[in-house]
Amino acid sequence: MSSHTEQTELKLIGKLVLEGELECRTGLHIGAGKGSLEIGGADNPVVKDAFGLPYIPGSSLRGRLRSLLEQSLGLAVPSELVYLSRRRGQEVRIHQSDRPDDEVCLLFGRSPGRMERASGEPLETTTATPARLTVYDAPLVLESITPQMRENLDDELTEVKSENAIDRITSQANPRTLERVPSGARFRFRMVVDILCEEDKTLPARVVESLRLLEDDALGGGGSRGSGRVALANLRLAWRGRDFYAKGKGEQELASGADLAALQTAVAADDFAGKLA
Repeated sequence: MSSHTEQTELKLIGKLVLEGELECRTGLHIGAGKGSLEIGGADNPVVKDAFGLPYIPGSSLRGRLRSLLEQSLGLAVPSELVYLSRRRGQEVRIHQSDRPDDEVCLLFGRSPGRMERASGEPLETTTATPARLTVYDAPLVLESITPQMRENLDDELTEVKSENAIDRITSQANPRTLERVPSGARFRFRMVVDILCEEDKTLPARVVESLRLLEDDALGGGGSRGSGRVALANLRLAWRGRDFYAKGKGEQELASGADLAALQTAVAADDFAGKLA
């Protein structure tokens, strides 16, 4: 955990900007919801922008990183989870606590109020915590869908994967189709970590940890059935101190063209915190 306390004062020191490419190593499915079904289309279409191009919503990527961190830090247990929704069949539980040094709450934010725990007494939080991590929608790199790929895709930019659920008693098949962005497609992502106090300077290491976890996990739906394996590349990390915004001072490039291993080494270096000034 971090060294934050209830007395920690928040004032913008600067922002860390992380940009790079996210490549699909297997087909990627981030669903658009049932409202976008088309006649003759897949049962489960992917989310697309106003131009009909697939993209990765920032909320989907951010939520997956949060979930992986909660699991890694041992916080995905009933005593650490609260209900966002208790609607039957649509329960949503996430981690939240009132501890000032809780890194998940520091990165992703915390709202005040009374929340029901999955197990134990309700959580009473009196103070709000501003989220340090912002994750933006990741647009498709259109050139990554090559002419050769287009010739073999079911749609111009996506593939349709057919799946079957087999009844164990009658052997009756229950076929379904899943629209996916194909392996080899790339997206440009961007995320920003606000550094609001000296104690925040340890938080970027948690962000990089969550990204490394993501590469050995899955993004989107169908992960346990082969979808959603991704890799990050061409990473660029830049520091923009307060004078960048107040006086137009230039940014400081901390990493360029890096992979996650190199980025983690840079963030874990003893002199890293000293560069964030």
